[in-house]
Amino acid sequence: MPGPKLFALTDLIHLYYTAKGEWSAKLKTLHDQYGPTVRFAPNEVSSITPETWRIVYGHKTQQGKTFEKDLRFYGPTYVGVDHIIRANNEGHRRMRRVMAHAFSEKALREQEDVIKGYVDLLISRLNDKAVAQEDVDIMSWYNFCTFDLIGDLTFGKPFGCLESGDYSPWISMIFSNIKLLTTVPALRRHPFLAKFRSWLIEPKLERAFVEHALLSQKTAFERIERGNVGRQDFMDYILRHNGDEAKGLSKDEIAANAPTLITAGSETTATLLSGVTFMLLTNRDKYDKLVREIRDRYASEDEINMLNVNDLPYLLAVLNEAFRMYPPVPIGLPRITPAGGETIDGYYLPEKTGISLPHWAAYQCEQNWTDPQLFVPERWLDTETRYANDKRDVLQPFSIGPRNCIGKNLAYAEMRLILTRVLWRFDLELLPESRGWYSQRVFGLWEKGGMMVKLTPVQRS
Repeated sequence: MPGPKLFALTDLIHLYYTAKGEWSAKLKTLHDQYGPTVRFAPNEVSSITPETWRIVYGHKTQQGKTFEKDLRFYGPTYVGVDHIIRANNEGHRRMRRVMAHAFSEKALREQEDVIKGYVDLLISRLNDKAVAQEDVDIMSWYNFCTFDLIGDLTFGKPFGCLESGDYSPWISMIFSNIKLLTTVPALRRHPFLAKFRSWLIEPKLERAFVEHALLSQKTAFERIERGNVGRQDFMDYILRHNGDEAKGLSKDEIAANAPTLITAGSETTATLLSGVTFMLLTNRDKYDKLVREIRDRYASEDEINMLNVNDLPYLLAVLNEAFRMYPPVPIGLPRITPAGGETIDGYYLPEKTGISLPHWAAYQCEQNWTDPQLFVPERWLDTETRYANDKRDVLQPFSIGPRNCIGKNLAYAEMRLILTRVLWRFDLELLPESRGWYSQRVFGLWEKGGMMVKLTPVQRS
């Protein structure tokens, strides 16, 4: 198996780079050096081929096997029951069967007024800033909008970020927890590190994790007690289709899934919006092309809706390319090879081997893409022949198979609508202090800083 010999002896090297937030970048260099499949620890492998998606993350293999979640990475929840991400395959099917109703096309249409209301408020607040000639941290405002929206859809009430123009204490707790995504799995792998726990994890981070879990549970229980209120939020759909606990979700399981819905349904969408905004503002020819498409298509802002933003081909290409350059989840989400092992990219992997496809490394390697470090939305348009050999099917930011992201349709609807509305209403300019924004570390998710922009309302006759 290709890979550095020293890495094959111990996983402590991998964990060292992970703790520093540099593992995604390091892993890309290993793939550049050793090829599409790399051994980076005694029993862990990274593979960036399109077939890895199908075999590892897709439906059952030809032998009827499935790759279970690697629970060294996915730790137990604080409330004592699994959520949909950590649950085994049977538990996942049961939870997803109930929760899928809240993310269906029918639900999305019924939620459009709620979504539009928060986008309206975002545009209004940004317009106030623009008229006052105040510079804006656009990354924070994207977060304000997506967190308020997902709070409303999950608990029936927003976090109040758009109204206050600041993060609520609850959201601040969520961001405080992000570094735990890398540190806690290391402690599970090596119990001897427990003696260094207070040095590796700040006590305030652990307190924030517990407080977030308890607050999510309390708020979820309160929403459950209100029952079906007829406002088409997630809880309404879940309660309506839940049935008995043997086939549905227990009260504790609903509460365990609440913080997952909040984080996965907001932070990742805001991350992609931040990334695409940065890419556009540092590639002005692409920005100008997208702005022309949007402003030529709509005579008034009222014409823009969740359905017709799907008819903007360059917008869709821009978002695909943003996912490639800046995937909201840049790391690989590990699985375990089933009994009897499996062959990946021509290499046999024994059973209980960790295997993952790292998003950012896979999307930045020359083995899969032409000009991988360039932001080129045209590669997603069939008229551009230079990029005809790109392995487009390796780009799967929402994963594939039975455990792909349940909120994919909602995320696409939000990001298309928000970006279109922002670019229709404002001219944007990236300020000098944010030119280096893209240089970020990764702690499970990107460690984003503020992105300062100048907003100018578009003057129309």
